[in-house]
Amino acid sequence: MPEARTPELVRRDIEIERRELAAAVEELRERVGDVADVKSQVGARRQVLAPAAFASTFVVFGGIGATMRYLARRGRDHHR
Repeated sequence: MPEARTPELVRRDIEIERRELAAAVEELRERVGDVADVKSQVGARRQVLAPAAFASTFVVFGGIGATMRYLARRGRDHHR
């Protein structure tokens, strides 16, 4: 038969859980604050992000340009 829990034991368990929850919430707040600090995140990685942004832009706009040229060429050939 399971041991009966006294009100004192229940209160103690609740207090322990409350402390653990408070510590977990505080840790979560700290982590969210670190992640949300975008300015320092970008600043720390600027040497990597700048070339990556340039390369991505080049590829995207190069891809759009190539597609437009393809469609224009296809339209001209289709009307001949």
